[in-house]
Amino acid sequence: MNCEIAIFDLKGALAPQDQPLMLQPVLFCPVLTWAAQELMDCGVQRYFIVCPEKWRQEVLDDLPGCDVTFFDHAEAALSAAGGDVVMVPGPVVPVYGPEDGRSVYAADSQVLLARLRAGTPLTDCPAEAAGVRSLWRPQALAPAFRPFDSAAALTAAMPDARELILRRLAENGVTVVDPAATYVDPRCSVAPGVTLLPGTILRGHTAVDRDSEIGPNSMLRDCRIGQRTTVNASQLNDSTVGSDTTVGPFTYVRPGCTIGDHCRVGDFVEVKNSVIGDGTKISHLTYVGDSDVGQRVNFGCGTVTTNYDGHKKFRCTIGDDVFLGCNTNLIAPVTVGDRAYTAAGSTVTDDVPDGALAIARARQTNKPGWADRLHSLWKKDK
Repeated sequence: MNCEIAIFDLKGALAPQDQPLMLQPVLFCPVLTWAAQELMDCGVQRYFIVCPEKWRQEVLDDLPGCDVTFFDHAEAALSAAGGDVVMVPGPVVPVYGPEDGRSVYAADSQVLLARLRAGTPLTDCPAEAAGVRSLWRPQALAPAFRPFDSAAALTAAMPDARELILRRLAENGVTVVDPAATYVDPRCSVAPGVTLLPGTILRGHTAVDRDSEIGPNSMLRDCRIGQRTTVNASQLNDSTVGSDTTVGPFTYVRPGCTIGDHCRVGDFVEVKNSVIGDGTKISHLTYVGDSDVGQRVNFGCGTVTTNYDGHKKFRCTIGDDVFLGCNTNLIAPVTVGDRAYTAAGSTVTDDVPDGALAIARARQTNKPGWADRLHSLWKKDK
């Protein structure tokens, strides 16, 4: 069969808030999104969705970039199809296991239309219907589609749904050290040679390139990770990390960041809405927000870009080969030129020229005997 159209009937079982069950998440992904993604692998290009009006925008949000047509009832969808279709007559979730041919099947839309008009429900597939696995590309591990009728049943199916994803990763050359402690969104892409350590959570449209290592205890959401990069005990969100870079432990990367190749982003570092150039090292206890950072920059411990004045955000610009001394505060907006240094403990409020040393701290003053006099006062009080 050549089935370019899939019909999803979402008007059956509903969640407590009257939401179609297929819009519920499994492994962080709406079930409808995952099921539609799976059916693409057997040739489906268009989606006919039987859905109440109030949920149609959410369906569109869950099927970005897909050719979607809405219908009020299944009869109208079958009439419009006019050929072989993949029929999804109720809520189903992709899982690893034996196929249930009644849950999702391929059949002639006009045969189904005649049966429906005669009072036969679409869940009762005709004898001549084809199991959807027969349409699958031979190189892919085809899922079984398990029906569910409640949010609790969907939760119960999650282990088998996760097993399907992890088996596919293993077949593709990914090492999952502890499958029981690893969670991967079906929208994620993980290349051969990647190692996922225990406690790894990959969400959204995260993509991890070859020979990288993620974990232990790391969560990545909508991120792109380059080759041979390590992310250890850290959280990254909606950002890009280059190749041969190390992140963590205990790094927090907020949305909008681009971190280059051969970088080091270490423990208790937070990066937000910033570009970090190749070879830059932010080793520990540092906040970099709203900043454009050049190549081969060294951030000393305790450096802070003070990007917020309580009303607006401002950006810092840091050139190539800059050395920022420990406990430097950069008061945005400020620019530190190429090859410049800042002395430890400086609060920099003015631009630093290329190749200059910025010293922005009070000169040290020693008060002879001051501490001894203080201790004498304490002894008298006792």
